[in-house]
Amino acid sequence: MDKVTEQELSAWRFFIKAHAMIIERIEQDLAEQKRVPLTAYDVLIALFEAPGRKLRFGDLNKKLVLSKSGLTRLVDRMEREGLIRRERSEEDRRGAYAALTELGETELRKAWPVYAKGIKQYFAAPLSAGNDLQSARNAFEALYVYMQSQEGASS
Repeated sequence: MDKVTEQELSAWRFFIKAHAMIIERIEQDLAEQKRVPLTAYDVLIALFEAPGRKLRFGDLNKKLVLSKSGLTRLVDRMEREGLIRRERSEEDRRGAYAALTELGETELRKAWPVYAKGIKQYFAAPLSAGNDLQSARNAFEALYVYMQSQEGASS
C-alpha cells in the first residue's frame, strides 16, 4: 500500500474539516432565515438547471451526494412540501421524473441570497487575499477533471 505523506494527510484533513464547517455554517444561516436546507437546495437547483425543469430519478441521484434511499426520503419530503412533483415518463412507463414546481422555484430563489452570502463569507473571502482563490479554484478543477477521467476509465 502506498504511504501517505504528512503533507498529503494534512492537506486532506484541512480540506475535509473546512468543507464540513463551511457547510454547517451555511446550513445554520439557511435555517435562521427559514429557507430550505442545502440538501433540498441541491435538488431544486439540479431541477432548475435541467431541460424542462425535470430529471429522471437516476440522473438526479448522479448529481447529488446522497444514497439512493436518502434521495427517496428527501424527494418524498419535498413532494409533501410541494417543492417538487413526480411525473411518470411517457416514453418508459416504469420510469419517473422529479419535476420542479412553482413553489420549489420560489423557495430556490429565496434561499440563493443566503447561500451566496455564505459562499462569499465562509469560502471566497478568506481565500481572496493574494492569489489563493484562483489557486484553490485551479486545484479543485484539477481534482474534478481527474475524478471525471477516472469515472470513464472504471466503466
